[in-house]
Amino acid sequence: MIKVLTVLGARPQFIKAAALSRIFQSNPNFEEVIVHTGQHFDANMSEIFFDELNIPKPAYNLNVNGLGHGAMTGQMLAGVEEIIIKEKPDYVLVYGDTNSTIAGALAAKKLQVKVVHVEAGLRSFNIAMPEEINRILTDRISDVLCCPTDAAIRNLATEGFENFPSTIVKTGDVMQDAARYYAERVDVNNELRKLNLLPGKFILCTLHRAETTDNPEILFSVLGALKEIADQHIDVVIPLHPRTKAKLRDADLGKIKIIDPIGYLSMIALLKSCKLVMTDSGGLQKEAYFFDKYCITLRNETEWIELIENGYNYIAGYNRKLILDLFATLINKSWKSGVELYGGGLASIKITEAIEAHYNR
Repeated sequence: MIKVLTVLGARPQFIKAAALSRIFQSNPNFEEVIVHTGQHFDANMSEIFFDELNIPKPAYNLNVNGLGHGAMTGQMLAGVEEIIIKEKPDYVLVYGDTNSTIAGALAAKKLQVKVVHVEAGLRSFNIAMPEEINRILTDRISDVLCCPTDAAIRNLATEGFENFPSTIVKTGDVMQDAARYYAERVDVNNELRKLNLLPGKFILCTLHRAETTDNPEILFSVLGALKEIADQHIDVVIPLHPRTKAKLRDADLGKIKIIDPIGYLSMIALLKSCKLVMTDSGGLQKEAYFFDKYCITLRNETEWIELIENGYNYIAGYNRKLILDLFATLINKSWKSGVELYGGGLASIKITEAIEAHYNR
């Protein structure tokens, strides 16, 4: 029996865990213990995911949130360390690039417990991003690196990982596993009725990264473009975190439709029904592709370069004119089918196989 301690903390990690935990549950060779750090503590961003995605409830919740990077990461590290000592897992598994990710990996490595990093090898090449620091450091101390794409494998090779005692496996992306599974279980019409939306008549947008929301010049440049689109062309729907919503309390948003954070099934309904996606999120760039939607990325870089290379994703940065120009180009552009970029929904199985192979070697 292989005992895996999974450390989660943020919305995308809950969704990834929904796919992988289902495979753990069906495989008699695995026992999984889930730790929720508490990083996302709003009910719509945390508990709802465990409920609607049928993820096993966490055995532990550290309730660490609302702190600066150092304090948050430190408290998470200390909390996960205590749980590792108690549970004695064979592996600690972490997802992505959050403070929960690096805290879980550091706690494990300092206790000489092997680390599995799901979504390894991704790089934005922007070291100013806290996420970039987290992913680089987590990769460096991981024992099993589960890479979603060829580009991720190449990044690790460029950084000399062949000289490190780690196992690198191309697994595909667990987000695609989850998207395919839950897309069949969504009542799209019901979700749209709740939000008073019509299919194909709106743009789905998200804004949450600190470099976007904490810089007023950037935030209002992006919002200016979105306001022009909403006022003159088509509805723009933004599920908005309470912290960002507070920054916009007195702003003129025109016809932009701000809604509260939503669960994953509701997000799938919006993805399936929208005309176009605009986002500063890493995960939503891929999810747009999963549901045959072009994406305008409201950042200066992306980890998902294969989407750029294949013409599914376009980087606008924070430039109002470029955002509007790309909107005009893509709003009525026909979707082009292409190669399968993310593993075709088999990533979770390949990850469990990689862990078993590493354990039995």
